[in-house]
Amino acid sequence: MSNGTLTVDLDAIKSNWLTLDSMSTNAVETAAVVKADAYGLGAKQISLGLAKAGARKFFVASAEEGKEIRDALGEEAIIYIFSGHMAGKSSILQQSKLIPLLNSPEQNIRHQQNLPTEPFGVQLDTGMNRLGFERADFTEFLELYKEKAPELVISHLACADNKDDLQNTNQLKAFLEMTSELNCPLSLAATGGIFLGKEYHFDICRPGIGLYGGAPFKEAKAVVNLSLPVIQTRALAPEEAVGYGATWTAHRPSLIATLSAGYADGLIRAMSGRAVVYANGIPCPIAGRVSMDLITVDVTHLTDIPENMEILCEQQSIDQLADEAGTIGYEILTSLGNRYNRSYTGV
Repeated sequence: MSNGTLTVDLDAIKSNWLTLDSMSTNAVETAAVVKADAYGLGAKQISLGLAKAGARKFFVASAEEGKEIRDALGEEAIIYIFSGHMAGKSSILQQSKLIPLLNSPEQNIRHQQNLPTEPFGVQLDTGMNRLGFERADFTEFLELYKEKAPELVISHLACADNKDDLQNTNQLKAFLEMTSELNCPLSLAATGGIFLGKEYHFDICRPGIGLYGGAPFKEAKAVVNLSLPVIQTRALAPEEAVGYGATWTAHRPSLIATLSAGYADGLIRAMSGRAVVYANGIPCPIAGRVSMDLITVDVTHLTDIPENMEILCEQQSIDQLADEAGTIGYEILTSLGNRYNRSYTGV
């Protein structure tokens, strides 16, 4: 079966990083979040491109992801690990010169016992209740961290994509209170936090989704194009049905195109009967259910049937497609499968 083509524009990612970098002062450094294989788009290629643009600090979820970035970028990059110092990861942290962001008293003890001379950072829970030291636990270690300063102290905003949410100011207040006695670099803002204003920027901003063209970065350049080959077209008489469950029925003589991609490729089943694909800029609705390997599309209104149709393109961003599927752009990107032919342009 012929595969679709996923094209990633490295110049667009570079441009998005530079634009986000310009939104803070020269005293603030802009890093890059490249976890989950750079949101599904290829961590090695994207990290190399961002390094050429000027990024020096990178954030990933796990030590294994950090090693991949280290192997790609060499010794100069500074790589932080969100999951901290997990059990059994001391060797890879040390060998790949990764900086764990310690999340708990247990991780602090593990790091001080196993890698006492190696650098570390700290993550604080300021109200998201997901990762990081809670205030009471952090207070117990405050004297230690005043004597042996972390490389970086961070927290993460729960509602940064909504600038009017009081959770933002509450977390900012908590972060300022918890770090008031420390003398080390601080970081609170990811993509959404950058747009909240300079009081959220501190020493390092760490955009993720905005690099890849996602909300809330409305002016972001599109990064991905996904083109799907047409396998077959089929003429239907009125009252004939399409796909599993026969959920779509022709109400006129119709032409259906079957495309080579499905939920196994990250085009989730929730798109069924809601999303559209594009034929040379003309929208064509999905007809029936998305299946594992195939999508059926109503192309009755087209004069000519192209060899390929696009589902991520100039006419449809990751967030627009996500809206149709009842999800978020993050899930669209990170779900894109490994059966696509991947192509990189730029840088």
